[in-house]
Amino acid sequence: MRHGVNVFPVGSRVRVVSYGPFQALRGTIRSVHTISPDLEEESLCLYLVALEGTQSKESVWFEHDEVELISAPLVALPAQE
Repeated sequence: MRHGVNVFPVGSRVRVVSYGPFQALRGTIRSVHTISPDLEEESLCLYLVALEGTQSKESVWFEHDEVELISAPLVALPAQE
């Protein structure tokens, strides 16, 4: 991954921050895809996001810098004995 970039987990709530028709819409990450061409080039992280407030039921792909995290899914911690 690019240095200093956190990968958001599936189920995270995000807001679109890129300019375009989806700007400021919110949605939920349905899939995460990373592309690592080789060690010399930067990796690319893509999120498939189910958007709210659109007439289309199809999810849309966004690059990591086109969305910002609103909330991450809750993770259950294992019980301590």
